[in-house]
Amino acid sequence: MANLSKLEFMALDISGKKYLSWILDAEIHIDAMGLGNTIKDVNPLNEASSQEKAKAMIFLRHHLDDGLKAKYLTIKDPADLWNNLKERYDHQKTMILPRARFDWLHLRLQDFKSMS
Repeated sequence: MANLSKLEFMALDISGKKYLSWILDAEIHIDAMGLGNTIKDVNPLNEASSQEKAKAMIFLRHHLDDGLKAKYLTIKDPADLWNNLKERYDHQKTMILPRARFDWLHLRLQDFKSMS
């Protein structure tokens, strides 16, 4: 992770911290590069070229922690890597998102001394 200054956004930590923001950033950047179909489930009518898949894999692996790179070393398809990361960390949506919504709905302005 010596090239952190060259990353478009922070690399995904092996603990999965900030996975939800990482997956959103990664998907937006991949779509912007025109490689969005490489991480979607395989559709026989919309098969990505091997060059597009390689570009997407380079981008995804560049934004992974070294521990995750080692764990998913043998995966060569970006859709497989995307799905494996989703299986590993996607449970956070069911844990973090409801709590954040609850906190937002029950935010009381009287808890603060002043507002700006």
